[in-house]
Amino acid sequence: MGQRGEVFSTKLIKNDRTYFFNVKENVFGDLYLNIVESKGDLESNRYIRQSILVYQEDMGEFVREFQKSLDFIKKNSSKTDAE
Repeated sequence: MGQRGEVFSTKLIKNDRTYFFNVKENVFGDLYLNIVESKGDLESNRYIRQSILVYQEDMGEFVREFQKSLDFIKKNSSKTDAE
């Protein structure tokens, strides 16, 4: 790709949280996923941001383990998700 920085981004806004899914490229041309949660803090009038990085070489295993977690939640959830 030959770029540095953000090469793709999408977001999901749910209630008081915003999730960003950012594909970035490092100085070596390697792609990685940066997942960010942003939530407003009413007391301090600031945003709290938390993020994780998932590198390209770990993506397959990350997705498999993430899917296992989603399957567990789906199987054991007492609520029906209407969305």
